[in-house]
Amino acid sequence: MTELMPVKAPKKPRIGLYHIGLYPYWAQFPGLRERLAAYSRFIEQRIAAWAEVYNYGLVDTEFGGRAAGEWFNARNVDLVFCHASTYATSSTVLPVHQICRAPVVLLNLQPTDRIHYAQTTTGEWLAHCGACPVPEIANAFNRAGMPLRVVNGLLGLDHTPAISVTNEVTQHAEPAVRAWREIEEWVRAAGVKRNLQHARFGFLGNTFNGMLDMYSDFTMVQAQTGMHVEILEMCELERILQTVTDEETAAKMAEVQDMFRISGDSPSDPIARKPTDEQMTWSCRIAAAQEKLVREHDLDALVYYYRGSPGGEYEKLQGGFIVGHSLLTAKGIPCSGEGDLKTAVAMKICDLLGTGGSYSEIVVVDYVDETILLGHDGPFHIAISNGKPILRGMGLYHGKQGTGVSVEAKVRTGPITTLNVTQTGDGRLKLIISEGVSTNGPIMQIGNTQTPVKFPQHPDDYMARWFAEAPTHHCAMSIGHNGSLFRKVGELMDVRHVTL
Repeated sequence: MTELMPVKAPKKPRIGLYHIGLYPYWAQFPGLRERLAAYSRFIEQRIAAWAEVYNYGLVDTEFGGRAAGEWFNARNVDLVFCHASTYATSSTVLPVHQICRAPVVLLNLQPTDRIHYAQTTTGEWLAHCGACPVPEIANAFNRAGMPLRVVNGLLGLDHTPAISVTNEVTQHAEPAVRAWREIEEWVRAAGVKRNLQHARFGFLGNTFNGMLDMYSDFTMVQAQTGMHVEILEMCELERILQTVTDEETAAKMAEVQDMFRISGDSPSDPIARKPTDEQMTWSCRIAAAQEKLVREHDLDALVYYYRGSPGGEYEKLQGGFIVGHSLLTAKGIPCSGEGDLKTAVAMKICDLLGTGGSYSEIVVVDYVDETILLGHDGPFHIAISNGKPILRGMGLYHGKQGTGVSVEAKVRTGPITTLNVTQTGDGRLKLIISEGVSTNGPIMQIGNTQTPVKFPQHPDDYMARWFAEAPTHHCAMSIGHNGSLFRKVGELMDVRHVTL
């Protein structure tokens, strides 16, 4: 199966970095300043694998702190890492963040796992005492009413500097691996925030009639995420459809045949049959129009639903949506059905983090296996599929108008995390995070996506906790255990989050 090229490349986060020290040390301990600067350059090089890094360098006075804050503001950074490389007064650090209000993470990364007690001088010790100022800085931030996050661990060097009297090769030590995993999560979470602030979500049609949990105020969503909602019309898609050529339809058919397995008739469900040639051609023609619509409006995600009048042109048009929206989702443009804008946000978060994000709801509970089947009638995130998804021709879409082609698939077996974006009674967004395991249990052959998921709690206990959080009834399913990552996204976006 060929990996589809993304429609749009995501923006890299802009990360600020500086390290701290005490100005009198430099004259007292020759070589210390240069040694700490080398540690900072190492951190810069590591973070540069995931982001644009703006390294201010050393801050060792309150004057320097103010200058650093202005410097970071001028570069519009999303997140600032302060490397506590040695002792520094809190008056050095606080002004940086009183001026630059980007979130800050303090890095308490010790270069060695154990100092050489017999040979350590005061200057040598000062190169390893990054933890010393952290309580003082934390106290100052608390009294200033400013949040502070701290990563503790080892620096993770792959060599020992010539000036050192101890072993500083710690790259494979667990405290270094753990610390850098956390640093990477903070950087990736900052990338989600930046991309949402610049995102354009298309809203095609309307929200499924009567689904009160999904209704949202576009202004409220933009106010809390920064994303713009572009309202689209079915007649616009119809106009674009008229421009689709036979060659473009054939190209989409080739994509579909590469990405999907075409089913025969379902052995159990008479409405799920082998797609007809006419259904396949129509779905591929619409898929070409859907991608043109996305490119024309420079969209980052698409929310859609249109019921249509029975027998009308728009009913026929929306009946062919699922295949094209699955292809777009695989190309980094998550598509959320039934007009569910909040779940589109959840899917986009998962996609930006490279963890998938397949559109799901509760399908049924298996009390024998103690799993909950999660899925929907499409679309599906092909990148996290357990093998090739199946296309089935549907004689009807249950509860909806029209007929067409739908996706039957399950998420690959292994760790998964669901992300639900809901709205509270006071109008605030909230993330509901659940980690579980996708199992190899059976699924129905009815043309819907379904994944059996085993959560740590019994299904009844899990559902009781989930329902108590007042979720939107859809969620995004991602691969991997991403609870820590999603919590960081929520914190940087200033969105309440809860983990079940």
